[in-house]
Amino acid sequence: MIDGVILKGVGGLYTVDTNTAAGIYMCKPRGIFRKNKISPLVGDMVSISETSEGEGVIETIHERRSMLIRPKVANITQALIVFAYKEPDLHMDLLDRFIINCEAAGVESIICLNKTDLITESEMEQFEQVKSIYEKAGYTVLAVSTYEGVNMEAVFNSLKGEITVLAGPSGAGKSSIANMILDTEMMETGHLSEKIRRGKHTTRHTQLIRLDEDSYIVDSPGFSSVFFENIDSGSLKHMFREFREYEGKCRFLNCNHIDEPDCEIKNQLSLSNISESRYSRYLSLFNEMKG
Repeated sequence: MIDGVILKGVGGLYTVDTNTAAGIYMCKPRGIFRKNKISPLVGDMVSISETSEGEGVIETIHERRSMLIRPKVANITQALIVFAYKEPDLHMDLLDRFIINCEAAGVESIICLNKTDLITESEMEQFEQVKSIYEKAGYTVLAVSTYEGVNMEAVFNSLKGEITVLAGPSGAGKSSIANMILDTEMMETGHLSEKIRRGKHTTRHTQLIRLDEDSYIVDSPGFSSVFFENIDSGSLKHMFREFREYEGKCRFLNCNHIDEPDCEIKNQLSLSNISESRYSRYLSLFNEMKG
């Protein structure tokens, strides 16, 4: 058996990197996986056997440490969530949806705000306020410009020793960042439509790309909406990192921080220790999930 990691899967054929002299194998999975309704995912750690034709067969899919549903990828350790601050304008509700999905999957989020070169002097204070909201919530926020190459070293350093998925809406600059990381134009870079000012989808398939011996990035097709899976209104509060410090301090252990008396989250909100905008989006999402 040869151990490896799935880099890409298209049409039932999987590209497996063994990180050995044997190199890359094109593999088909054993029929038992289909029978058991198990689909190999990009990022899966697998054991393969070699066929007489020099191709491979996936024999074992090892236990997954984490899994994202959209995009479907396994064993990532962090997500670099790329949003443009302008063109298209930052959609904070959508950003929070990406973050919540990562929290539910147990994956660390790094927020990358791109296109800072478009920020005017009069807009800078507002930008810093937005950045501060997420930093105070406990997230790393990187302000970058792929156009000017600003702060890209911080992005590169954040990837070391990690399996990182690049996520975010189309038009935000995911492929441009991936191109700078790889120093190649292997991914077609899309341009914003002048008519609707939304990005065109450019990456066709989710794929994992090896940067060095223990660092990978995942590039996935851009998308502009996020639907929650395996999260309900009762568990949503656990997806807001800034709430955790105050867990167990409400009068009721099952407090949802909505209109219950003696709620510590509401108390910290009044003290400005929790962002009003983040809390407002929590309320909105809670009501959306509760139906």
